[in-house]
Amino acid sequence: MTEAHDVLAERFEEQRPRLRAMAYRMLGSLAEADDAVQEAWLRLARAEAGEVANLGGWLTTVVARVCLDTLRTRRTRREEPFGVSLPDPVVGREDAVNPEQEALLADAVGLALLVVLDTLTPAERLAFVLHDMFGVPFAEIGALVGRSPAAATQLASRARRRVRGARVTSDVDRARHRELVTAFQVAARDGDLDGLLAVLDPDVVLRADPGAAAGGLAEAHGAQVVAERVSTFASQAPFGRPALVNGLPGVVVIRAGVSPAAVLSFAVHGGRIVEIDVLADPDRLRHLDLTGLA
Repeated sequence: MTEAHDVLAERFEEQRPRLRAMAYRMLGSLAEADDAVQEAWLRLARAEAGEVANLGGWLTTVVARVCLDTLRTRRTRREEPFGVSLPDPVVGREDAVNPEQEALLADAVGLALLVVLDTLTPAERLAFVLHDMFGVPFAEIGALVGRSPAAATQLASRARRRVRGARVTSDVDRARHRELVTAFQVAARDGDLDGLLAVLDPDVVLRADPGAAAGGLAEAHGAQVVAERVSTFASQAPFGRPALVNGLPGVVVIRAGVSPAAVLSFAVHGGRIVEIDVLADPDRLRHLDLTGLA
């Protein structure tokens, strides 16, 4: 029994990176993604040998169902207008390779995409993630959400239109992305409104999650408004450190010996910054792995 259990555990560990990446895309929460994967292991350990003919497919189904339940529960607890929150960022050093993070972000899923996914219904999000990102057939997706394969196809199609209508990925290489972020930092540090306007898209969106106590997610729209908002935090700019945030150049604001104050993520299109996401919730920042950045 012990040997069989060890073999099963080894096979499960081979599946873990894929399952965690899938759960992260569906939930936007690293902790909840890990919980979903752990639940899949517990169910596997209790399953009869004959129940699991296709381990990868079986685990995908279990994790997807756990994530769907989590999304539905989360949705019923939310109150407008704060129905969307910033997802957990995956933060790392720009000059270091982290295989675990690379596996988690294999398709460069940025925070902007996760924010858009958070506006979808649970069924739409599940259909899009499972099919478009992990190639799960619509027949299997339909069974998970209690719909026909055709209806599951429509769920993914609606989600796809929403994603395509948003500028959720940068259209420049990493070096140019970093140049724009650095120019943003310098202008913010100097309180240089003109410098900020030079790098911000006219329709830029700033989203900030300061924590539940402050009222949830706040948004600012338009270059002038965002530039004025950013310039008020000039005193924090010198403490911004370059980092990769979900695979793209971003900023972590942290003083030596002090807890991190914020993580900033940027989306770039047409040579300008079109979206800025700021996570400043102390409780959530406390749980981030910022190894090597402090």
